[in-house]
Amino acid sequence: MIKVLLVEDQALPRAGFRALLGTSNELDVVGEAANGRDAIRAAKKLNPDVILMDVAMPEMNGIEATRQIHAAQPNIRILMLSMYTNRQYLFESLRAGAAGFVPKDSAFTELLSAIHTVATSGTYLSPPLAHLVLDDYFRRAQGKNEISELEILSSREREVLQLIAEGNSSAEIAQTMHISARTVDTHRHNIMKKLDIHSIAGLTKFAIRHGLCSL
Repeated sequence: MIKVLLVEDQALPRAGFRALLGTSNELDVVGEAANGRDAIRAAKKLNPDVILMDVAMPEMNGIEATRQIHAAQPNIRILMLSMYTNRQYLFESLRAGAAGFVPKDSAFTELLSAIHTVATSGTYLSPPLAHLVLDDYFRRAQGKNEISELEILSSREREVLQLIAEGNSSAEIAQTMHISARTVDTHRHNIMKKLDIHSIAGLTKFAIRHGLCSL
C-alpha cells in the first residue's frame, strides 16, 4: 500500500483527487493539506511514501514546500501537479527535489502510473514535458548550464518574497511567518539587494516569472 499525502489549495479539486485516488486499492490517502506550510507539517507527522503537490498555492507554493520537505525527509517522493506546464515551473520543481511532474489535465491512468513510478524510486515526467528535459540536457552538454536566480535567496527570503508578491503587508507577513515586522523588513531589504530589484512591483514580477506565485 502506497501512503499518499494530497496537497492542493482548492477544496473542490482536492476532494476530486481524493475520490479518484480512493478507487485504487493500492493507494491510501493518509492526509491532506491546503498550502505549503501545512504540507511540511503533515509530511513530518505522517511520513507518507508519496506527496502529490500542487505547484501554485498561497502562503507557501509547492516548489518551496518541496525544497524544504526534500531537505528534511529525502525518503519522501514528491510528484508535482500543476495546470502550468511551462519550463520555469518544471525546472524549479526538479531543482527543489521533485521526483516527477504531471499536468492536472492528464488522464487518471497516467497519474496512477506516475505515483507508482516515483514510489519505487523512479522519476516521472509527463510525455509532453520530456522534450524540455532533453533540451536542458543538450544545453548542459554544450556548457550552457543555467543556475536559478532563486538559489541566491535563502529559504526564508523565498517565503517572504512570495508573501510580498501576494500583496501582504509587513505586519501580515510577520503574523504568517511568526516573526517580527522588523525581521520582515530586513528580509525584504536583503532580497532587493541580492536581486538588484528595488520596487515591490519588480519583486512581484520576479516572483511570478520564477514560479513562486501565479497571476
